[in-house]
Amino acid sequence: MVQRILEAADIESLDPSAIPRIRMPERLEVFAPRAARLRQLASRGNPIAGYLRLMAALADAQQAVLAHFKAQPPSAELIASAQQYSMPLIPALSGARDPAWRAVLLQLLDRIEAAGPLTPPLVALFARLRSFDVATLEAQADAIFAQRFADVEPASAPFIVAALQVVWTDLAADINKRAVPYLDTPGLCPVCGSHPVASTLRIGGAYDNYRYLQCGLCATEWHMVRSKCSNCNSTKGIAYHVAGSPDADTAAREAEAKNAALKAESCDECHTYRKIGIQAKDYEFDPFADDLASLTLDLLMGEEGYRRASPHPWLWPEQTAGVAEAEDDGSA
Repeated sequence: MVQRILEAADIESLDPSAIPRIRMPERLEVFAPRAARLRQLASRGNPIAGYLRLMAALADAQQAVLAHFKAQPPSAELIASAQQYSMPLIPALSGARDPAWRAVLLQLLDRIEAAGPLTPPLVALFARLRSFDVATLEAQADAIFAQRFADVEPASAPFIVAALQVVWTDLAADINKRAVPYLDTPGLCPVCGSHPVASTLRIGGAYDNYRYLQCGLCATEWHMVRSKCSNCNSTKGIAYHVAGSPDADTAAREAEAKNAALKAESCDECHTYRKIGIQAKDYEFDPFADDLASLTLDLLMGEEGYRRASPHPWLWPEQTAGVAEAEDDGSA
């Protein structure tokens, strides 16, 4: 008799106590809830409330476009090869992306313009985005995926990323989680190989009390134990930070830290940090939206000598005034 060797995903499915490794995105549960959360966070007196409202309009546009979009799925051969070599199923860095993403970008711009009046800088930015030829757009996408910051146009990047997110989220939503391979690099998305944006300590059902990193591109979530750094995989020097009231006394600061729904998880081995949200303290926490809306915590971490493990996909280094001016009046 030939004994069958079970794959890891098969073993997981047989063990009712196993931690679910993957949470695949659902088409109705990514962009629309993200838009709602961004508006909620903007309403709390956030210093970049206008920008958050603009990004909420962008997330609304993503949801509307996704409803009528279908990307070219990966071939069976590509999936088999990825599984064999423990590589991402639909790698963002491969360069072989669906050219339909460029049409998605134009549709997103159209929908944002239709949502309300734009500031003059945004009108100019959208005109510039529409003027980009194929080579320029693809070069920007390459630079974004490779995080070559010097080659990325910060003002254009959030909208280019948003179009790419529609494509990869559509692809990821159709993937059976059992088909997703284990990667040699656990800190990268096993579906597309992109960096996580933040993580969530989830509540409810099989996911209760487990940490899941969320991909900044395809919105896939994957489990990672809390004792490890999501950037370098070290278990040493992990600490948590909150943006509390600077004038509070020690007892008040300790209470703030205990009750905070959002924290920065730092690592003294690689001197980076990523944010983590505790769903038990704020059920509506969204890793993508809450990370974007918590720049005060980023400033605190910078002052303490830590750097972000990866940039937020909608807020690139040296964000230019073309987008930032939208913060002042909440356009769109």
